[in-house]
Amino acid sequence: MDCLFVTDYFTRTPRKLNAFRSFASVELFHFNVPDDTVVAVWNLITFKEQGGTFGDSCPDRNVTVYFRSGAPPVINPLNTRFPRDTIIPGSFAITLTWTLPNRTTGVFNVTSPLPGDWFLAAHLPKDEGKISVKGLHEECQYLFQPQLIVQRLIGISVLYPGYFIDQMIPVHNRSVLYKVFIPSYISLVKVQLVDCGTRNKSGESCPVLLKMRARAPPVHNSSAVDCRENTPCELDLPLLSWEQWYYILVERYLSTADVYFRIGVQVKDCAKPSVTKGSSAMNMPQSFGSAMGFSLSETLPAASLPSLSRNGSDRGPLLTAEDSITYLAPTADTNKCWPIRPTLRNELDTFSVHFYIFFGPNISIPPDRAAVFAINLMPVLDSGGVLNMELKLNVSSAKGENMTVFGCLNHGMPLALRDNSSVKCESEAVSGFLLSVNTSTNITKLRIPYPQTGTWYLSLRSLCSTERGFEVCTNITAEVYLRSYLTPCINDCGTYGQCKLLRTNNYLYAACECKAGWDGWGCTDNTEAYSYGFQLLSTLLLCLSNLMFVPPVAIAIRSHYLLEASVYIFTMFFSTFYHACDQPGIVVFCIMEYDVLQFCDFLGSLMSVWVTVIAMARLKSIIKQVLYLLGAMSLSMALQLDRHGLWNLLGPSLFALGIMAIAWTVRTIRRRRCYPPTWKRWVFFLFPGTMIATSAVALYAFVETEENYFYIHSIWHMLIAGSVGFLLPPRAKPDAKVTPLKRRRGCGYQLCVNEHEEMGLVDPAIITINSICTS
Repeated sequence: MDCLFVTDYFTRTPRKLNAFRSFASVELFHFNVPDDTVVAVWNLITFKEQGGTFGDSCPDRNVTVYFRSGAPPVINPLNTRFPRDTIIPGSFAITLTWTLPNRTTGVFNVTSPLPGDWFLAAHLPKDEGKISVKGLHEECQYLFQPQLIVQRLIGISVLYPGYFIDQMIPVHNRSVLYKVFIPSYISLVKVQLVDCGTRNKSGESCPVLLKMRARAPPVHNSSAVDCRENTPCELDLPLLSWEQWYYILVERYLSTADVYFRIGVQVKDCAKPSVTKGSSAMNMPQSFGSAMGFSLSETLPAASLPSLSRNGSDRGPLLTAEDSITYLAPTADTNKCWPIRPTLRNELDTFSVHFYIFFGPNISIPPDRAAVFAINLMPVLDSGGVLNMELKLNVSSAKGENMTVFGCLNHGMPLALRDNSSVKCESEAVSGFLLSVNTSTNITKLRIPYPQTGTWYLSLRSLCSTERGFEVCTNITAEVYLRSYLTPCINDCGTYGQCKLLRTNNYLYAACECKAGWDGWGCTDNTEAYSYGFQLLSTLLLCLSNLMFVPPVAIAIRSHYLLEASVYIFTMFFSTFYHACDQPGIVVFCIMEYDVLQFCDFLGSLMSVWVTVIAMARLKSIIKQVLYLLGAMSLSMALQLDRHGLWNLLGPSLFALGIMAIAWTVRTIRRRRCYPPTWKRWVFFLFPGTMIATSAVALYAFVETEENYFYIHSIWHMLIAGSVGFLLPPRAKPDAKVTPLKRRRGCGYQLCVNEHEEMGLVDPAIITINSICTS
């Protein structure tokens, strides 16, 4: 059957990129590559935005993109140290540079990509960590949008183990592609090319190249054999990935003639003995403990197979009609397949899974064979965590021998150590991860961040060290304690990190976010970590700097500004304990929840500015109290909406300054002289207070960074508190002529009634005005 090419297109929504600090700051994209894909092309689009328009004036910042199949990429752009016993899976990486002022495009091609999940991680370079006030200026945004274009084949011919089919590569074609499904417990696959020649005749030379690869069409470095130099042409592939499609490519060399051949697949099944021709044609075993266990005989009975060979008359007189389908019986190979013990999956929480061994966790390893265990990771659900393995040897079981237990952890197939061989956990096609424990070092651990999903196999083998190397131990059964589990992060990110559960569309993954200068995948790199003395100093500076509010509180109480003094005390108290709770290291003290402390600190800071400016306006008592209450309610609402917005600070300040300016202007017009009236008030109080407050705002908005935060923010505390002491107006002087016992005089005339008239002692018709009241 001729294959057809189909093109599929996938895209993702553009996302804003962040400067790299940890994997939690990376933008992760998830794609799914279909089966039978021959080429995948990622189109990587990056563009700038500033204020809703094109960011032509934004600086060029390189964008780094990582690719990995099966799980998110494990990246280390800052070259930090990984935790001990951590395996770093490989990934591809490219860097995009800018070709246009506001847009750039990159292309990443993968020939014959593995099907299934593919992940892209993108980020900007690490910045200087400047703390910017939200809304102060239009931020430059770098948006990234990946697009995937795949070209896949439809109608690939399927080969069935035990059958030959007759095929031809016409002169106008370069190659032909096949695939065969390999179930579990298959130890060897052999592809055979027979009766190969040109012009429909067998010849000594077979001008083709035979290639084979698991899960995807073969590439240049796949297992291959040159059929011109090998007769018969056979390609053996041991140590197979189970429950996978294997692709076979027959590629012709340059010639001017059609190439004819017969191709068949023979498998070695070590789970059951050989099957004779009279038995069920495709009696494959069940995959015990694997992810996709089924028998090929249940899926495809031999009786329903069509005739797959060409007309018998074209092949010569040696084949009859009954031999149009030739059967190759699988042979047993009990030396390479050992019993596999499954594990019981116990899900506790997201990325918190324990794999229990039946009749474990203490297991016995016989001296003559390996003990193999299967650990099944669910697709998509488990690839965002960390796979942990712990192995502990019971030293007493060694019986005084210099014994070592080796473990080989491999994905997709069991890969065990052979007898009298060098200690390696690899083969020509695949490689695994090696663990070892002995009588001197009886505990070992292995961590794999973002493991590939599917079935992982752990093969344990006990060997004794001799002068000739490692050999099989005689009559000694090793006992080990095995623990395997899945966690969100490595050691929960330790003391100086926080494990965060992140989501991209419908995919969940976890990553560490480090603090106090610690770095690394598990927050274990202390190269730039803050010392305990530095953490204590920064905490004391941020907390004790709030004591600068004590003089303003004393001034307010002395001037009878009791409401203002209560606000300053509230601000001083909650700012002190908020910063004691907000520290990144271990010098932390929280009297209540962090969110409550942060809200109260922000509210107290804004209310301090509000009441100080309103007090400077010298309004009537009732009006001032109403404004205080309205300000408290409005600021609470604004902080609940956005605590870090610029207008939360700027809006109330400008509104209060407007009220103060109107009040001062009215007084200036009525008195016909400048208010405040004395130059000393301007020179020694208002001007210094304004300059101190302006300097504090400038430091907060333009100078503060993550590195200098602890002392710049402490200076901010002291400057703001100091400005309040200068700007708070003095106590209002009472009027000596006006007392509470005297009736207040009004301005104008007053009609006074004679007391005798009130008592009825004079004629009511005689009414005189006997006093004129003036102001």
